[in-house]
Amino acid sequence: MTKKVLDVGNCNPDHSSLTRLLKKNFEVDVLRTHGMRDTLDLLKNGDVDLVLVNRVMDRDGASGLQIIQEMKSNAELSSVPVMMITNYEDAQQSAIEAGAEPGFGKSALTLQSTLDKLEPFLEE
Repeated sequence: MTKKVLDVGNCNPDHSSLTRLLKKNFEVDVLRTHGMRDTLDLLKNGDVDLVLVNRVMDRDGASGLQIIQEMKSNAELSSVPVMMITNYEDAQQSAIEAGAEPGFGKSALTLQSTLDKLEPFLEE
């Protein structure tokens, strides 16, 4: 069964790299949003298996942490797994403290440890 991954706030090159990684290793459809409003609207209207949120939104510079906090404070969305994509350990820790799963940085896209983090959410 195909899983759905939502990529939030990544620029086109990063979205392409992330999509390649996901499709090469898992049976997934990758959806895309760019900010708080479109992300929450999509999540409320569809089943998503994993949300990957960039630390800083590509279009308006908004905080990815705010999206994670909003998801985790919303009863409808709090159970949806979410990870932050960032190379900054302090931002990663803030996301985890807000309720996110341990995520990964863009510099780690080629590492087995990244696949290991994704696997529990994307394998059948």
